[in-house]
Formats: sequence, structure tokens, C-alpha cells
Amino acid sequence: MRSCLKFSGVDNYAFGFTAASLRPELAGTVVEYFFRLGSWEETKLAVLAANALQARSAASSVRMEREIRQRLQTLTPEQLSLLHKSTTDVRTCLAWLAAVKHSAFLYEFPAEVMRSKRELHDTVLRASDYERFINEKAPHHPEILRLTESSTTKIRRVLLLMLREIGLLASGTDLGTIQRMVIPPVVENVIRRDDPKWLAAFLLSDAEIGTLNKRAS
Repeated sequence: MRSCLKFSGVDNYAFGFTAASLRPELAGTVVEYFFRLGSWEETKLAVLAANALQARSAASSVRMEREIRQRLQTLTPEQLSLLHKSTTDVRTCLAWLAAVKHSAFLYEFPAEVMRSKRELHDTVLRASDYERFINEKAPHHPEILRLTESSTTKIRRVLLLMLREIGLLASGTDLGTIQRMVIPPVVENVIRRDDPKWLAAFLLSDAEIGTLNKRAS
């Protein structure tokens, strides 16, 4: 059964995440510039001028900076502050949170497909699961139909990479094995104070999210 939780951010799917996978260390770099300079525009200029993301070309630097900055701009001040002074595991979780808040595509795949499979005790993520998701979403997101074959391939590859980086997908049969990860309590708390629905992207069930919501109210 599909979750009733819905993405309430941008309507269109954002596929710019192919410019950078999870890259929590780069998110940390950008946040350090932001807290030092105090504005996103100054952060952008300084990061690009210093090639702080260590991109191989100017064009790549621009794409990576834009994608990472736009993800970070979805975070609350509390979440940004935590990311700025966090440990690696906390920073990785917050980088994932920023990514799913920026892209409905990244949010909906784990929240709908992977959670539903876990509820059915099916932990094998198959290529057919991904294709079914794409086919179901295409009528509502015509931007999917405009993708080239190479873009479609890259989107799937980077999505799966990000799921492995955050720890929701392990090696296994077909595309991999779906697994739950341990969310540091401090991360869980800042998500709950923002909107508990984002915990669906970490594969928490609706019942767990509802319980967290009651605790937050």
C-alpha cells in the first residue's frame, strides 16, 4: 500500500542531483563558507572563485555549486547550524535530508517504493520496481518524458548511488537490498521540529512518523 505522505515542495521533479551525489563533505564546505560570509550569494561567488568543490572544470564547478547550494537552502536555520558543526554521520544524514527536500523525485522513491516493499517484507530492490515507479510518475511529471536515454540512465545510477551512500541500499540481488539505517537522535529531532514527514525518506513507517508527530505537538 502506498503511503499517504506527499511531497509539498517544488511541483516539478528536480534532476540536477546528477551534478553531485550525496557529497556530505562538499555540503560541509559550502556551509562553512555560508556561516563565514552570511549570505548565499557571497557564498556562491567565494566557492566558485576558490574552486572549493575541487571540480575538474569551471562548468562542473558551477553545476555542483548550484546543486549543493540549492539543496542546503531548503534546510531550516537549526538544521544548517547542526550540519555546520556536525560529525560525519550527522552531516551525511543532513545532506540526504537537504537532497530530498530539494527534489520530489529523491523523496518519493524511498518514501513510496522502498517503504512499501519493506512493509511487505520484500527487501530486494529490483529494476522492475524502478521502472514501475517511473511509469506511474510520468503522466504527472511530463519532464520525465523529455529526458534523453543517457539522462535517464544517469538519473537511475546517481539515485542508487545516493541510496547506498546514505545506507538505505546495500549490496545484494538485482539493484540491492533495502535496509533501515540508524538516524542519530539529534537529526531525528531537528527533522521532527521541521516536519516529521521527511522521515519517510529514511524509511520510517507512517505509524512511526505519526508517533513522532504526536511527540512534537
